[in-house]
Amino acid sequence: MDRSLENQGDSELIGLTRSGRQEAFGELIRRYHDRLYNSMTHFLRNETEAEDVVQDAFVLALTKLDSFKGNSQFYTWLYRIAHNAAISKLRKKRPSVSLDQSNDDDQSPRFNLPTNEEQPHERLQRLERAESLHRAMEKLSDEHRSILILREMEEMDYESIAAVLQLAVGTVRSRLHRARSCLRELIEAMEKPETGVS
Repeated sequence: MDRSLENQGDSELIGLTRSGRQEAFGELIRRYHDRLYNSMTHFLRNETEAEDVVQDAFVLALTKLDSFKGNSQFYTWLYRIAHNAAISKLRKKRPSVSLDQSNDDDQSPRFNLPTNEEQPHERLQRLERAESLHRAMEKLSDEHRSILILREMEEMDYESIAAVLQLAVGTVRSRLHRARSCLRELIEAMEKPETGVS
């Protein structure tokens, strides 16, 4: 690979790709694959399907590159393509989706929280919190899960989220507020101790 491509900005790489240098698009793939895959894995809750969506998104982005106007960042545009593909995949398989899917470690994404030589009880508490968060995220609607991933994991600003979801900024703010409230309620309900009063 041409090492000089690593120092190019996205717009330069897009220009080079349009002029016939396919390796420039390869650099865009290298730059954004893992980030996009991580988000799609959390959204779809399935690593294989996430990889399929990411591959499809890059292929579609390459074929539609001439339609990219540069009004948003390339990654925002790419994410919108992947997000739409993920929504289509969820709609197709919806009848067979269960919230009680097995917790197979290979298929069940986890939120990775940083640790600094934590004590065993601290690790257990962190894992329990991560598991609660994961289970709560699974129970959210696609709409709410999607907007939380964009804001909390992707750390996109409201304008970028609005571009991805094709919503007004005000709608993004209110939907994000509702999503956070729903997530908080789900986590609190799961962590509430069951009282067996007879």
